[in-house]
Amino acid sequence: MNRTIARRLAANAYALRIPRKAFSSQAPGNDVSSVPTCPRHEHEVTQSLKNDGQLYDVAIVGGGMVGMALACSLASMPLTKQLNVAIIDSNPALQNKLIIKKEDPPDPRVSTVTPATISLFKDVGAWEYVLQNRHAFFDKMQVWDYTGLGYTRYEARDINKEALGCVVENKVLHYALLSCMQNTEIQKTIYSSRLTSMAVHRSSSSTSSSSTTTLHNQGNLAKLDLSDGSSLYVKLVVGSDGGKSRVRELAGFKTTGWNYPQNAIICTVEHTVENQCAWQRFLPAGPIALLPIGDKFSNIVWTMSPKEASDCNSMKEDDFIKAVNHALDYGYGPHPKSSLLGDGDIFSWLRADATSSAKESFEVPPKVVKLASARMVFPLSLRHANDYASNRVALIGDAAHTVHPLAGQGVNMGFEDAFALSKVIAEGIAVGTDIGEVSLLKKYEAERKPANIMMMAVLDGFQKAYSVDFGPLNVLRAAAFNGAHYISPLKRSIISYASGEQKLPLFS
Repeated sequence: MNRTIARRLAANAYALRIPRKAFSSQAPGNDVSSVPTCPRHEHEVTQSLKNDGQLYDVAIVGGGMVGMALACSLASMPLTKQLNVAIIDSNPALQNKLIIKKEDPPDPRVSTVTPATISLFKDVGAWEYVLQNRHAFFDKMQVWDYTGLGYTRYEARDINKEALGCVVENKVLHYALLSCMQNTEIQKTIYSSRLTSMAVHRSSSSTSSSSTTTLHNQGNLAKLDLSDGSSLYVKLVVGSDGGKSRVRELAGFKTTGWNYPQNAIICTVEHTVENQCAWQRFLPAGPIALLPIGDKFSNIVWTMSPKEASDCNSMKEDDFIKAVNHALDYGYGPHPKSSLLGDGDIFSWLRADATSSAKESFEVPPKVVKLASARMVFPLSLRHANDYASNRVALIGDAAHTVHPLAGQGVNMGFEDAFALSKVIAEGIAVGTDIGEVSLLKKYEAERKPANIMMMAVLDGFQKAYSVDFGPLNVLRAAAFNGAHYISPLKRSIISYASGEQKLPLFS
């Protein structure tokens, strides 16, 4: 775990244990915010609302997958489905329903959703729309190292599940969530516009209230100005507007992170047979993943140096296909043996409880025969907001954290943020708390921030461990592969953690 994130995690855990007096004992009118403040006088706010403002309970800035997940979750719960919600996004797909044709090749932008995420989608009624379109469940995964010293296989039956995950095109997930929301009774208004400025009114009283009239009179609202000239007044602004979040910028949230010396190239490829396994091989410059997407198609996510990515992106199709098959087969090193340590004799004392996948031999992925989409290249980074919440503002998804794609966890973290925030909002309504009150929003931060930091640290550790080609380290990595392959309790814990169904002991 990198030391910067570790220090912040420790500091956050300490802060969460000790009530912060600033939230409970401030003198009236001394609420501190890094966002520019609006007029505090009642008549100024009232006049502004009359002239050019629309009043909403929640404004979701960013109507992508994570923002729509929040809207769906709010619409699904009795206490929150009465809220008046504004969704701000210039994407025309939100106004004009996207038509997805199954006969079209899969889009290269996909997500691997975990069983935990699938369960959340089912809870809000969105999963049925996913099932109507192309998707691919997989029940096996093989991970190995280019040195040929080790590998591990994971199977859903190791934890008595039917699937390890499901690969779905991002446009299908977005369509499912949008369709789900449109079929609910929640009051929603979609603004095809961009956020240009934001200001938070300071409260003239520290007393929370769920009454619109009281909030209105106190000026205890956030004001949003949009690029189309509209102005909105809202109790809670949720930034779900991606890694370059405008909400995060305007609210003054600081971030910690760095850029990786890597780019990822993604595309859709075709096989002669259907792929039903997720494959990942760690290469000297970064991992390559081959993910099933259904109908004999797979998705490639290949991490490499920026120069290599540029070269691969400009290759002729035949040359690129050869490079992909080379990377997934004998390229860079031999196939792993059944075990670096003979037949895993060092782990024989655990074989009585061996998982069924521990008996499976190494397999070669299906050959790629055709490129089925354009290739897309994007830079990789790790970025984390030091805070997820302040007065009237909360961040979810990539606005709060961006991670390396090597385990496909980024969007699942965002979905968990969205559903966690919606539950905190419902809890606030249940006890009559103002939903934009910072002490309430900090409960959401307390739930999600430590778990996200831990996942980010794990992914960053993997990235760094597999970025070094050094003999002794290669042997240690191989031992880790074999340990994960043969030690059943470890394997089951890894699968459960990656599937979102188990937290690490620190957060359990």
